[in-house]
Amino acid sequence: MSASTTLAPEWLLPPADANALTESVWPASAQRDEHGVLSIAGVPVSQLQRDFGTPLYVVDEGEVRANARRTLAAFRAAAEPHGVQARVYYAGKAFLCAEVVRWVTEEGLAVDVCTGGELAVALAAGADPARLGFHGNNKSVDEIENAVGVGIGSIVIDSWAELDRLTGIVQRGTATQAVLVRVNSGVHAETHDFLATAHEDQKFGFTLDEAPGVVARIRATAGLDFVGLHCHIGSQIFGTSGFEESAARIVALHAQLSAGGEIPVLNLGGGFGIAYTSVDDPTPIESLASGIVDAVARECARHAIPVPNLAFEPGRAIVGRAGVTLYEVGTTKAVDVDGGAQRLYVSVDGGMSDNARPALYGADFSARIASRRSDDEPVLVRVVGKHCESGDIVVDAEYLPGDITPGDLLAVPATGAYCFSLASTYNYVPRPPVIAVRDGAARTIVRGITLRDLLSFDAGLDAAPAHPGSDQTNEGAG
Repeated sequence: MSASTTLAPEWLLPPADANALTESVWPASAQRDEHGVLSIAGVPVSQLQRDFGTPLYVVDEGEVRANARRTLAAFRAAAEPHGVQARVYYAGKAFLCAEVVRWVTEEGLAVDVCTGGELAVALAAGADPARLGFHGNNKSVDEIENAVGVGIGSIVIDSWAELDRLTGIVQRGTATQAVLVRVNSGVHAETHDFLATAHEDQKFGFTLDEAPGVVARIRATAGLDFVGLHCHIGSQIFGTSGFEESAARIVALHAQLSAGGEIPVLNLGGGFGIAYTSVDDPTPIESLASGIVDAVARECARHAIPVPNLAFEPGRAIVGRAGVTLYEVGTTKAVDVDGGAQRLYVSVDGGMSDNARPALYGADFSARIASRRSDDEPVLVRVVGKHCESGDIVVDAEYLPGDITPGDLLAVPATGAYCFSLASTYNYVPRPPVIAVRDGAARTIVRGITLRDLLSFDAGLDAAPAHPGSDQTNEGAG
C-alpha cells in the first residue's frame, strides 16, 4: 500500500481504470468516445465548454423525465393493491426552474414548494395551483395570502403561529383551504444531523403529543379543511426501515384522529437517497414504494382503519443523478502530509459557491477527467475550488490519473440536486448557468449570474465618481 493510499477513506479503493464511469452515479446517457471525451445525452462536454464555458451545470432532461415517470409508476403500482391512490410531489427545493416544473408536471407529478419564491416559479411555469403543496417552517402572512388566493392545493401547517396566520386569512374570505399538519414522528433517519428532520429538537412541525390539539383547532375553524398528516424523516436515506417505523407511529396517530372525522391523505415525505460514489447502494424506487406502502397498509389493518390515499415528495431521486457539473482544472499541487504520505490537490474554476454540500454536510462526490482518456496510474486527489476557504472542497477524496493537468475538463456527477439550489456568489465568483441536454442538443434553461450582474446589484456604484486611480496611474501623485 502506498503512502498516499493510507490517506484515502476506507471505502475508496484505487480503480482498475480511472477513466471508467460508475453506472449508478452518472446519467444513463453518459458515455465516452474513442478519445475519452465524455458526452451526456449525445452532447460532448468539449462542445458544452466551448459554447457555454465553465463552471457549468448540465442536466439531462431525458433522465429527469424518466425518473419522474418511474417514481410515479412505482408508487401507483404499490398503492393499487390496497385500493388507494398515490400522488407524487416533486420537491422543488432540490432544484427548481421553469423548465424542470414543466418536465415533471408533464410526466404526471405534482409540485411541492416551501417558500413564496418557489411558489412564484411554479406558477410562472404554468403549474396548476391545485396540484401544488406548500410547506415550510415560517410562511409569512403575504406568502400564505398569496397561496390561498391562487387556489393552492394544500398548505402544510408547521406551527401554532402559522395556524393563527392562516385562520385570519381564511376568515376574511370565502374559500376553504385544505391543510395538512406536519408531525415529527421521532424517528431519527440514519443520515447527517442536518438532514434528519423528524427528531424533536429541530425547527419543523409538531410533536405526536401536540398534533391532536392542532387538528382539533383546525376542525373547529371555518374555512379550513383538515385533510391529513405530513411527516418527513430526513434526506439521502437508503432502505425502508426508518420509513416503516415512522409510518407505524404516524398511522397510530392517524387512527386516533380518525375518530373525529375522515382523514383522506397521509403524506410521508421523501428523502430517498441516490448514489454519489461507487460504494453507495440506494434502494430501487420500486422496492422503496412497495416497502413503505405495505408497511402503512399493515399498520392500518392493525388499527382497523382504511388505508388512506398516500403522498410522497421525492426531489433528489428525480434530479440528482441527472446533473453533472463541469469544471476546468486550473492548478495542481502535490502536498506532503504527516507520515510521508502525499495528496494531490486539484483546483478547479468553481467550488463551494456552486456545490455547498461537501462544506455543509461533509458530502462525498465522485469525479472523472472528461476531456480525454489517460493511461496513467491513478493517484489520490482532493478536488478543491478557488474560494478563500480551507473547507472549499468539491470532492474530498478520489482517484484520478496521475497526469491530470491544468486545462483538463473535470466532471463531477450526481449534482442535479441541492447544488444550483444552494449556490452563492461568494468571493464574487459568478454563478454558473444551467444547460439542459437532450437528443444531442443543448440549451440554456437558467442563465448564469455574470460579473456585470454582480456589479449592477451594488448600489454604491450607481453614478459613482471615478476612483482616483481608476483610469490613470498614480505617478506624481501627492
